[in-house]
Amino acid sequence: MTPLNVVLWAGGVVLVAAAYLRGVPYWRRYRVLRAQQENVRRYESWRGRPPEPGRSSADLMEEELRRRARPWIVAGIVGVVMIVAGFAVH
Repeated sequence: MTPLNVVLWAGGVVLVAAAYLRGVPYWRRYRVLRAQQENVRRYESWRGRPPEPGRSSADLMEEELRRRARPWIVAGIVGVVMIVAGFAVH
């Protein structure tokens, strides 16, 4: 075990933890909002109302939540790659 292994493992764990703590709440809220929107669309189609043209405020919020979660998801992936690289480096 070299110092490089330890640095890669520690950095990877920190990135994965940060991604989980910071990115997952945005992703959870996105999924809840998405489910609510699908429910509203089903209800409106059941009532026979045509969908409203254009983007709704919920669509804009979904986009914003995805935008905020994306960097943390990438950081988590980089963290996993660092952990694997820590095992691969001899």
